[in-house]
Amino acid sequence: MEQQRNQSDSEKLSCSICLDLLKDPVSTSCGHSYCMDCIKTHWDGEDGKRIYSCPQCRKIFTPRPEVEKNVTLADLVEDLKKTRLQAAAEDLCYAGPGDVSCDSCTGRKLKAVKSCLQCLVSFCQQHLQPHYQSAAFKKHQLVEPSKNLQENICSRHDEVMKIFCLTDQQLICFLCTMDEHKGHETVSAAAERKKKQKEVEVSRLKVRQRIQDRQKDVELLQQELEAIRVSADKTVEDSQEMFTQMIHLLQNRRRDVEQQIRSQQKTEERRVKELEEKLEQEIRDLKRKDAELKQLSDTPDHSHFLHNYPSVSALSESKPLSNVIIRPRRHFEKVTAAVKELRDLLQDILRDTWKNISLAITEVDVLLSEPEPKTRDGFLKYSREITLDPNTANKQLLLSEGNRKITFMEEDQRYPDHPDRFTYWWQVLSKESLTGRCYWEVEWGGGRVEVSVAKKNICREGGSHECVFGFNDKSWSLYCSTNSYKFIYNNISTPVSGPQSSRIGVYLDHRAGFLSFYSVSETMTLLHRVQTTFTEPIHAGVWLIDEGATAKFLKVKSSNSRV
Repeated sequence: MEQQRNQSDSEKLSCSICLDLLKDPVSTSCGHSYCMDCIKTHWDGEDGKRIYSCPQCRKIFTPRPEVEKNVTLADLVEDLKKTRLQAAAEDLCYAGPGDVSCDSCTGRKLKAVKSCLQCLVSFCQQHLQPHYQSAAFKKHQLVEPSKNLQENICSRHDEVMKIFCLTDQQLICFLCTMDEHKGHETVSAAAERKKKQKEVEVSRLKVRQRIQDRQKDVELLQQELEAIRVSADKTVEDSQEMFTQMIHLLQNRRRDVEQQIRSQQKTEERRVKELEEKLEQEIRDLKRKDAELKQLSDTPDHSHFLHNYPSVSALSESKPLSNVIIRPRRHFEKVTAAVKELRDLLQDILRDTWKNISLAITEVDVLLSEPEPKTRDGFLKYSREITLDPNTANKQLLLSEGNRKITFMEEDQRYPDHPDRFTYWWQVLSKESLTGRCYWEVEWGGGRVEVSVAKKNICREGGSHECVFGFNDKSWSLYCSTNSYKFIYNNISTPVSGPQSSRIGVYLDHRAGFLSFYSVSETMTLLHRVQTTFTEPIHAGVWLIDEGATAKFLKVKSSNSRV
């Protein structure tokens, strides 16, 4: 009923324009009330008509009325607001869904502020006072309001459970110690709580330590996110600049070709026009000579004819017409062919390099690097098909089987000269540059072989150590012979033990800086692992140390499919 009355009062004291309680209420002469700002705004919109009306009854006022605050209405509105606040405060004190209610309240229950573990009852602020005032409740334990007080009551004996059975690890009451828990080892619930409390504190210390560790991890990840953003922005900026440079270079070359073509066009056109003018002049001279000869031929006077014949019949020397040879009209086709060849070459380069660029982009990963695989099937998820670059192969190496197999030959192969070619050592590098996580296998035989990886800028020309796999800081090698292995880097050899196998597996985690060599047979055995920092893509390679040695990069797709 009280709520309905408050609702009715709210409607009576509401502005019909904004539909809210009146603010600075004013009344018009027709008896209707509005917020001062609302009615002024309404009349501001009627200024153009010079006629002002009441929004409710439409009574016309001329001129515009002057309005003043209605003090009585304002006081009524304030009283209503106070009544609303008091009702809201009372509502907050009553127990609602999910709240613990006072067990001592009758009618509408108030919220409980404490629960008593001895009384097993929850109390509101009013009914809790005896626990504070009476000495009889002095030893009662008050806790935050709980709905689970009945959990402390024994379901068999309806007694408070204050004893903990160590044998069965459960709370029991005093009567339980006399029947089903008779003879069991027991302690007070408070004593067990004290013991367990220490364990809880130890667990909390561990949890807090893990929270700190995880917060540090979060900070690292946040730093990594910022590093990724900065790196991506810088890479986009650098790549845009380089692509712009390439575009400008192509545009400049296009203009150069166009200028040369136009220049050559003008030269050839000038030569043709000069020859054309000479021929036209000769035609004019010949026509004049023909007219003279016709005139001489038509004269009836024999004496005149014979007298002028010697001078008129004589013809001047002229270049034979055979000097003007019109070739098939293919004036600039060779230029078109040359530009087409350049275009095709650029397309090939873009196609070959785009794969590496795209792979480098997709293999960007965060701090959470995957562990090295444990099984061959795990490694095969990262298998890469390796093909060898003929431009790097020493001339005594024969590439075959799709440039995957290398064989030593006594005679030089007919390879063209190339700056990437190894000129002294019997070595070759892969065509593919390797980043991210990669795995490949090499089958060797016929003599000693080194299975290697190397940077692209390794020296190629001459017989110095700078050109030999494993003898510099630009390459890493596993030396393989019939009875031993060695890992070689920067001219330092490390003996390696492991089962002999004609098949070597190589696993690269470029981002994490791991390079691992495995002996592959029925099982995989780690021979050697090195951790370093790779600052650029690297290439797979092989060095055939002995004449007659061979090596082959295998196609590996699954544990049951080996080529």
